[in-house]
Amino acid sequence: MKKIGLAIIGLGPASQPHSKSLLDLSDRIDVHWAASRSPERIQSYQQQFPFRTTTDLDAAIQDPAVNTVLVLTPPSSHLELSERCFAAGKHVLVEKPLELTLDRAERLVAAAQAAGVTFGVVLQQRFRPGSLRLRQALLREEIGTVQAGFLSVPWWRPQSYYDEPGRGTLARDGGGVLLTQAIHSLDLFRSLVGVSSVIAADVRTTDLHRMETEDYVSALLRLGNGSPGTLMATTAAYPGHPERIDVIGTKGFASLVGGTLRLSFLDGREETVEAEGPTGSGASIMDFPHDAHRALIADFVDAIQGRRQPTVSGEEALASQRLVSAVLAGGKGVQR
Repeated sequence: MKKIGLAIIGLGPASQPHSKSLLDLSDRIDVHWAASRSPERIQSYQQQFPFRTTTDLDAAIQDPAVNTVLVLTPPSSHLELSERCFAAGKHVLVEKPLELTLDRAERLVAAAQAAGVTFGVVLQQRFRPGSLRLRQALLREEIGTVQAGFLSVPWWRPQSYYDEPGRGTLARDGGGVLLTQAIHSLDLFRSLVGVSSVIAADVRTTDLHRMETEDYVSALLRLGNGSPGTLMATTAAYPGHPERIDVIGTKGFASLVGGTLRLSFLDGREETVEAEGPTGSGASIMDFPHDAHRALIADFVDAIQGRRQPTVSGEEALASQRLVSAVLAGGKGVQR
């Protein structure tokens, strides 16, 4: 099939795994532009990747050879940039989260629907081998009926991370640990076992960080089938530990830890799917392989060419952002 013509908008840290993935997918995708308003970021990017660069975002978006735009800018810019892409008839794949607020996220998804283009969101944990196998096991009821589910994201970010302009602020990021870091695991957890309601939540900023938004969240949840669930997410757990999803079933137990899946069945059988590598849980935020990004982008290309919804559609990402908002609303606000 004809190659996808693509432009990248935003050349910050998030561009690294995407650009590596695009090199791997060069038989399916032609990258025509890598665009940023920052000459410094362009200079740094040019030293690592061969794609043509520009500071003119509109030129990249309007290029007739481009039919797909990868938006990797801060969430505060997603709605405006995506609307410009939609107006030009371009498909859009946008970095998580959708936008700063639930209202703006809903407007973004509605705009994509009205434009009639393919729209997806980068929530790549769904594409790890362990995640795919766990989804299969749950769909087949291999561990039986879900009785309880637990999500834990005990990550670490040093204060220097939050000292960077805009980090951990409502104006730039829209939230703290739940929307910026844990949303990947939260999205995966929700897509696997469902969450019907938030019973209670505690949302706060620990003494380990000086920041506007939260670095610790815990919550009691009701899963999709009515079973109990729990959530804990933080960036104050030094030196950073792998995120994990645990599921109790009537026929066994599933544990997905940093990408490694272990299935333990009541009949004595065991199964393990190893992780591809680390997950960026510590101070080195980009310390993870790009395999899942590559799989997500390939799925998005499949969706465009097959005229179907991508696995992580705007609607799917919106459901996860609604859950984030519900958890934050279930707390008593950010406490110092």
